[in-house]
Amino acid sequence: MILELDCGNTLIKWRVLPGEGLAPRHVGSAVSDADLMGQLEGLTGLHLRWCRIVSVRSGEETSRLLELLTARHPVHVLQAAAAPYCSGVRNGYEDYRRLGLDRWLAILGGYRLAGKACLVIDLGTAITADYVDAGGEHLGGYICPGLPLMRAQLRTHTRRIRYDDAEAGQAVADLTPGRTSAQAVERGCVQMLRGFVGLQCAQAAGLLGADFEVFLTGGDAALVADVWPGARSVADLVFVGLALACPIERG
Repeated sequence: MILELDCGNTLIKWRVLPGEGLAPRHVGSAVSDADLMGQLEGLTGLHLRWCRIVSVRSGEETSRLLELLTARHPVHVLQAAAAPYCSGVRNGYEDYRRLGLDRWLAILGGYRLAGKACLVIDLGTAITADYVDAGGEHLGGYICPGLPLMRAQLRTHTRRIRYDDAEAGQAVADLTPGRTSAQAVERGCVQMLRGFVGLQCAQAAGLLGADFEVFLTGGDAALVADVWPGARSVADLVFVGLALACPIERG
C-alpha cells in the first residue's frame, strides 16, 4: 500500500492507494501530525510499504512528521523535490528551485491529464495560475491572495468589519450587492476570485493558442467552476503530479 501526503500550510491531505496506479482506498485531511497518525491508526487492514510526500512546510516540520510516521509504519519514503524538468514539463522559473512544490506538481498533473497546452489554477489560501504550452514548456504564472487571505485582511485591518464564520457561509448564497458587511465582504471577495479566473482563462488563448485545457483545483474551485466553459475541476491534481515526480519501481 502507498500513503500519499500533501502537507500544506494549514492541512495535511492524505490518501492510501492499494498499489501504484490504482484508485485510492482511503482519503482524508488532518490538522496536525498527531491527527494524521490517529486517522491512520483507525484504518483496518493498513499495510503501508511506501510513502510519497510533498511538503511546503519547513524542513524541520517535515522531518518531524516523517520520523513520527516511520516509527509506526516501516515505509520507504519518496519526497518530491524541485527539478528543472520532469514528465515532459520544463520548469519555467529563472531559478527552478524557487517554484513552489505544490504548484510544480499541479503543473505536472495538469499537463499529463491534458496531453496538450493547459492552464492550471489552484484556489487555496493563495491563488496560483500557471501556463504550460503544447510542448511542455512552463511559461510562468501568477500568485495572488486567495479567499481566506482577502477575508482575513479586511477583518484585521478594517475596524468596523466584524462577523463570524456562520455569517460568512450564508453570505455567499448569491452574489447580489450585499446589505450587510458580511455579505458585502464575502461577495466582493468571490467576485474578485471569479474575475481573476476569467481574466486568466481569456489570456490563455493568446499565450497558448486556441487548443488548451483549463484545470481548477484547491478548496475554492467550486466557486469558479462555471466561469470558463469546459474547465475541469480536479481535487487531487497535486497527487497526480506527485505520482509522476515520485514513481515507485515495480518489483
